[in-house]
Amino acid sequence: MHFIIKSILPTILLSTILLSQGCSFNSSHNSNTALIDNLIIAEPLAVNFKSEIAIARLTEVLNLAQITDEQKAQLFYDRGVLYDSVGLRALARFDFSQALKLNPNLIDAYNFVGIHFTQLQEFSQAYENFDSALELSPEHEYAYLNRGIALYYGSRPELASLDFQAFHQKQQDDPYRLLWLYLTEYEIDAAMAKTSLQKRAALVDDRVWAKKVINLYLGDISQLEFVKSLTMNIHSNKELTERLCEAYFYLAKYNQTLGNEASAANYFKLALGTNVYEFVEHRYAKLELDLMRAKHVSDPQLDIEVVQ
Repeated sequence: MHFIIKSILPTILLSTILLSQGCSFNSSHNSNTALIDNLIIAEPLAVNFKSEIAIARLTEVLNLAQITDEQKAQLFYDRGVLYDSVGLRALARFDFSQALKLNPNLIDAYNFVGIHFTQLQEFSQAYENFDSALELSPEHEYAYLNRGIALYYGSRPELASLDFQAFHQKQQDDPYRLLWLYLTEYEIDAAMAKTSLQKRAALVDDRVWAKKVINLYLGDISQLEFVKSLTMNIHSNKELTERLCEAYFYLAKYNQTLGNEASAANYFKLALGTNVYEFVEHRYAKLELDLMRAKHVSDPQLDIEVVQ
């Protein structure tokens, strides 16, 4: 999900991108071939040097400064957020845990710990941390989102849908809130989910690019049209990379609904390849691949080579 800045770099059109991901395709699949020929990638995001400097400074303060436990807890939390933003999840989890030991009232730390437990498929511990965040702050919007995601991946879609409904109600014109609600409702009743998506989509501005994801799910545009639209109103490589992280994740989820698991696996890999660590879509692309491997234990090569 989201948020963008400006300056320009060229896009790269790849005719063999999925092959570079270790995949092969039967040439008789003309629609897939057309889609592959038009795939777009951008240079993966590099670690921001300012984040590295900030981590070093916070570490120095933690090691040398004479500060209260409450201040130290905040510094551990702040460093954990920075570690998380550059993909150093284990170090982030350690800092969040240290922060909560020193200050058990750090609401956002519970939220982050819950996210990390979800990524590790430790769902019971994830639920506990989100519950703690919501006990301390019942209006914490993103605890509802993240608990909903944990329940979704924990195969509890009915409960997940309640959290996503609460999250959606806070901002009904947000396409991302709508998409996660749809994905969960799809697990309960696919026909009902599509009908609800169509009704709710009317509240989403057509000028918002993620409306195209909704149009794809509703069948109003093809996958090829969707991919061709990804560079619209893009002004920098960073913008493009962030958009592709989202787009390929939702394209993967769409292909899952069609039963195209080989394509879904490759799109999840493309989302991961953007290095947009802070986005929800990047966080859970790896979990999606892990779940696919667990489901297809009879095909140990799924994460290396996918054949259609």
